[in-house]
Amino acid sequence: MTHRVAVVPGDGVGPEVIAEARKTVDALCLSVAWPELPWGSAFFREHGRMMPEDALDTLRGHDAVLLGAIGDPSVPDHVALWDTILEIRQGLDLWANLRPCRLLAGIPTPLAGRSPDDVDFLVVRENTEGEYAGVGGRSHRRLDSEVALETSVFTRAGVRRVVRYAFELAASRRGTLTSATKSNASRFGYVLWDEVVEETAAEFDGVRVERVLVDALAARMVRDPASIDVVVASNLFGDILTDLAAAMQGGMGMAASANVAPGSDRPGVFEPVHGSAPDIAGQGIANPAGAIWSASLMLEHLGEDEAAGDLMKALETVCREGPRTRDVGGDATTAEVGDAVAAAVSASRR
Repeated sequence: MTHRVAVVPGDGVGPEVIAEARKTVDALCLSVAWPELPWGSAFFREHGRMMPEDALDTLRGHDAVLLGAIGDPSVPDHVALWDTILEIRQGLDLWANLRPCRLLAGIPTPLAGRSPDDVDFLVVRENTEGEYAGVGGRSHRRLDSEVALETSVFTRAGVRRVVRYAFELAASRRGTLTSATKSNASRFGYVLWDEVVEETAAEFDGVRVERVLVDALAARMVRDPASIDVVVASNLFGDILTDLAAAMQGGMGMAASANVAPGSDRPGVFEPVHGSAPDIAGQGIANPAGAIWSASLMLEHLGEDEAAGDLMKALETVCREGPRTRDVGGDATTAEVGDAVAAAVSASRR
């Protein structure tokens, strides 16, 4: 069976890190086809849009999508985001965003006295509604009376499916689910969120659930990360908390993500979350670990569990023994890290 993986290298350092992710997957000797889609800011400058009109139909013809990074100073951020990844997430209804936060051995953390045993949790972020639903507008533009409205959208069905999935993941891990909320101040959306969490908890006797205000949870992540197993959060809260989590695990270059619709046949989108980093693009120094980790998540999604595990073990070996890029204390290039992971993969499968 050949897996068809659409590759969207994107902007900035995206092509550099995605090339290394592909290299490490190819070292597994799986049957993977890599059709490349030249979407992003260069496409926008030529065509006036970030992707073609039939982009979603094109993606539906693949088993998965490996995405580099989107964003360039020549394109307004809200245009770049809403015309690519947010359109893909909503258009394909990829309602769960998975962000593993693990501190790998050999990677420095800003948390004093913490080790890999202390930092190992998973954030499940609602991915299609909430604060990023795209509902709102502006009127009386450029006048003193100008008004901008951004409406958060919480549906019972949307909250229920991501909360239930988070409970399932917690049941398969250490059995604790932490729900990020702000229902003390947000009287409608997060009150509904809390109600759905409480209702769903009745179906999972083996999972301990706790409701924690998001600001207190951010502090607890820093103070006591070992107390956290699985976090379920809204679109906005999950976005913010996972960037904090990335810093805890060594920086944005280490952070991986999966955009998925569990139980469906829709292709998942797998991407490092460090952004396009135009300030270092072309220098060959970007950390490919997040892209490689995302590729491991992709392989798991494709049913290649053994290969996914082998790739992750190879990444762990290189993080522990080197080489490492400069953002995590080394001096290696992007390609040197990719080569080392690929070599570790090959050695493990002989």
